[in-house]
Amino acid sequence: MEYKSQKVAYPYFVIALFLFLLQVLFGLWLAINYFFTLPQGLVNVFPFATARAIHTNLLVLWMLLGFMGGTYFLLPDETKREIYSPGLAYFQLVLLVVTGVVALVGFVFGWTQGRPLLEIPRPLDFAVVIGALIFLFNVGMTMLKGKNWTVIQGTLLAGLIVLALLYLFGIPFYHNLSVDWYYWWWVIHLWVEGAWEMITAAIIAWILLKITGVPREVVEKWLYVELGLFLFTGIAGIGHHYYWLGAPKYWLYVGGIFSGLEPVPIILMLIDTFKHVKHRQLEIKNPLVWTYAVGCAVFHLLGAGVFGFVHTLPMINYYTHGSQVTAAHGHMAFFGAYALLNLTVFYYAIPKLKGIEFFKESLGRVGFWIMVIAMTGMGLAFGVAGVLQTYLERVMGLGYMTAQGEMRFWFKIVFSFGLIFLSGVIITIYDLLTLKPSVKREG
Repeated sequence: MEYKSQKVAYPYFVIALFLFLLQVLFGLWLAINYFFTLPQGLVNVFPFATARAIHTNLLVLWMLLGFMGGTYFLLPDETKREIYSPGLAYFQLVLLVVTGVVALVGFVFGWTQGRPLLEIPRPLDFAVVIGALIFLFNVGMTMLKGKNWTVIQGTLLAGLIVLALLYLFGIPFYHNLSVDWYYWWWVIHLWVEGAWEMITAAIIAWILLKITGVPREVVEKWLYVELGLFLFTGIAGIGHHYYWLGAPKYWLYVGGIFSGLEPVPIILMLIDTFKHVKHRQLEIKNPLVWTYAVGCAVFHLLGAGVFGFVHTLPMINYYTHGSQVTAAHGHMAFFGAYALLNLTVFYYAIPKLKGIEFFKESLGRVGFWIMVIAMTGMGLAFGVAGVLQTYLERVMGLGYMTAQGEMRFWFKIVFSFGLIFLSGVIITIYDLLTLKPSVKREG
C-alpha cells in the first residue's frame, strides 16, 4: 500500500460484505414465502413487503459502500496523492451506515414511503444526500489537488455526479401516480443502467491496468465508448419501462433496442485487454482477480445484456412486465454487473491493505464458482417460473393464486440454489477477511 489514506477503504469493504450476507439471508426468507405457507401470526409481525424492502435496500446499500470504498482505494493511485480528507471519508461512512440501520429498523415498524427500492422515509433521504455530497466533495478535491487527470478519473467522477443528481428526482412525491413512477424510473433505471455502468467501467479499467500491465490507452479508449453508450443506451434505454405510464409509443422500441447494448464496452475492453496480454506475453499479476474481472464482464453481458434485451423487447415485455422473468433478469444482472465488481475490487485491495504480496487463492476460487453456478441456477429457475406465470396469468387468464400454486416447485429450486449461493458467500467473506499469505503467486 503506497498511500496511507487508502486504508479508509477497509471498513467500507468489511461493512459491505456483512450487508451482502444479510441481503442473501433475507432473499432466502422471501423465497420460502413462495412455496411454504407461513403462520399468519408471523406474517402479521414480519410481512413479505417488509422483508422485500429490507432485501432490496440492503442490495443498494452494500453495493454503494463497495463502490465508495473502491473509489477511495484507487483514487490515491490515480491522482498520485493522498485522499483530501480521510476524516470526512470516515464520517461519511458512519452517516450512511447509521442512516441505513435506522431505515431498516423503520421498515419493521412501517416507517416507509412505500415505493420499491426507494422506501426510506424522506428525512433519511436528506441524510443520504449529505453523505453523497461529502463523498463527491472529497473525491473532487482529491482529483483537483492531484493535478494528474486521467480518463479513468473523468469517467468515475462523471458517474458519481450523475448518481448523486439522479437520486434527487426520487425525493419529491408527485400526486399523479404516473408522474411519480416516471421519475421513480429515472432513479432506478438511470442509476443502475447509467451512472452505475460508468462507475463499473472506470473501476474495471483501473483493475485491468493494475493486474495485466496492459497500456492505459487500450482500456481508456473503451471508456470513451462507455460514455457515448451512456448517452445513447442508458438514457434512451429507460424507455422500455414506460409502457404502463402512458408515454408515447415510440419509447417502447427505443428502450427495447438500446437497453441491451449497455454492457458491450466492458466486454470489449476485456477482450481487447486479453489480446494484448496474449500478444505481448504479459503476466497476470493476480489470477484470482482476473477470474473475477472476467466473470464480472461475462455475467454482466449475460444478465444485463442477453436477459435484459430479450425481456425488454416490446412484444415480449407486453406479457412479462412485472413477472418473475423480471426477477431472473434482475438477480443475474445485479450479481454480474455489480456484486462481482465489488468482489473483484475487494480481492485486489484487501491483500494490499493487509500488506500481503501473494495469497492463497484456492478458497477464493471455490467461493467464486459456487456463487456463479448457484446464481445461474437461480436465474434459470426464476426465468422458468416467470414464463409459466406469464402463460397462466396473461395468456390463459387464470387467477394470481392459481399461477402461484403452479410455480411452487420452481421456487423450491430457487431456494435450493439460494442455499448453495449462501455457502459460496460465506466462503468468500471468510476468505477475504482471513487471507493467508503464500510464498509465491498461485496460478
